[in-house]
Amino acid sequence: MPLPASADVTSLLVAWSEGDDSALAQLVPRVYDELRRIAHHHVRAERPGRTLQTTALVHEAYLRLVDTRRVRWESRAHFLSVAAQAMRRILVDAARARGARKRGGDALSVPLDEVALLAPQREASVVALDDALNALAEVDPRKSRVVELRYFGGLSVEETAAVLHVSPETVHRDWRVAKAFLLRELSGKDTAP
Repeated sequence: MPLPASADVTSLLVAWSEGDDSALAQLVPRVYDELRRIAHHHVRAERPGRTLQTTALVHEAYLRLVDTRRVRWESRAHFLSVAAQAMRRILVDAARARGARKRGGDALSVPLDEVALLAPQREASVVALDDALNALAEVDPRKSRVVELRYFGGLSVEETAAVLHVSPETVHRDWRVAKAFLLRELSGKDTAP
């Protein structure tokens, strides 16, 4: 009987972290589509004329993930959260580099799916979102991780709860408070969440 997909991925991640290079070769085809989905989510939100394509973002993240061999992978969701963090860093670095070259005139924009529901006409740059997430992390690291996993990682509430070892209800609460915090930070208002 074959292992369920997530258990299969987890066993390959564990084998890879223990030094089995053949596990990596088996892992990549199993997670590639999910990595592309996460990358596409971010790339499609950029302005026209973007320089980073979905495949390039996946490959850049892959190169960073290969260097994280010493990580003790817990699950497929854990791996995807680390991949999402890598993609976030790549996008933020690219946005900062473009902003430095253009003095901020052509920064990448990413609509905040859930936060955008609260302010539909608003878009936030990747750099502004990163700054807001960093500010949230200083106040409440778990809420920042919830946003990172749900928004950047594309994980479900249940997957996020599993990665953070909390209940789905806690993830829902953290998500609501984090959205309010980010909206406040990105709009520049000084009101409480």
